[in-house]
Amino acid sequence: MRMKLKDIGEIGLISRFAGKIRCDRSVVKGIGDDTAVIKWTRGKYLLYTCDMIIEDVHFRLKDVSPYQIGWKALARNISDIAAMGGVPRYALVSAALDPELPVSFADGLYKGIKDCARIFGVNIVGGDTSKSEKIALDISLIGEVEKKNLVLRSGAKTGDVILVTGSIGGSFKGHHLDFIPRVKEARDLVKRFKINSMIDVSDGLVLDLRRILKASSKGATLFENAIPISKDAGSFKSAITDGEDFELLFTMNIKEAKRFFRTYLSKMKTPVTLIGEIVPQKSGYRLSCNDGKLRRLDVKGYVHFK
Repeated sequence: MRMKLKDIGEIGLISRFAGKIRCDRSVVKGIGDDTAVIKWTRGKYLLYTCDMIIEDVHFRLKDVSPYQIGWKALARNISDIAAMGGVPRYALVSAALDPELPVSFADGLYKGIKDCARIFGVNIVGGDTSKSEKIALDISLIGEVEKKNLVLRSGAKTGDVILVTGSIGGSFKGHHLDFIPRVKEARDLVKRFKINSMIDVSDGLVLDLRRILKASSKGATLFENAIPISKDAGSFKSAITDGEDFELLFTMNIKEAKRFFRTYLSKMKTPVTLIGEIVPQKSGYRLSCNDGKLRRLDVKGYVHFK
């Protein structure tokens, strides 16, 4: 029988492609992180990412405004740049739209993109359009980061503590449409502290932390009673697996964490919570539950083609 995409899933498909791609020496980091990292100037790297949102996959038209679609399309790309410790700079916007849509819909959509771009200093420098029965936006975004401030997924070390900004869960009650990418928070962190690894929570806390663990060849223990669950979350399980929180999930050594909590946490407007620790890979991926027991974590989250 022919193998189908749903048999290998999104992660399997990406791995299948990645195994066949070879890059030259200008590429510092290709497939496998929140953005690609490209050699650029003596002191900076270029960050390059793209993301698409599609009607009935990422949003339902009856539940959103054109403005929210536009905002989300760019904001999720900006969140990827933040997860690398960088600053977003230039974007290309491709839009597939139904010709029967009113012009006012397109105006609202581009207003959402434009407002997000203005707030985060992004220049919209071009793109493409096409007709389609369903709405789809595909944005490519270039950013930059100082070499000393670049953070990858692969830097987590045994003994690191795991931290997260904001709260987790309940994104589908509307937060996923109007969230604020954590660029300022990321920049504050990387400029003042040694962050060993980082990712943005787009596909669920459990799955995205697993990406850090896989890239770093490490295990982890999460503390159930420490994870900041949103009041809008349906349950603890859904909160840590639903995704689209777009919070920063990162690790740092204990000494740096103590300095952070002692000297800087009170200066941040966004809460930051210690939720776990990095352990040797052989120790696995576990949840320290409120009843005192350690339980293996099932790596679930949002994936395409399932």
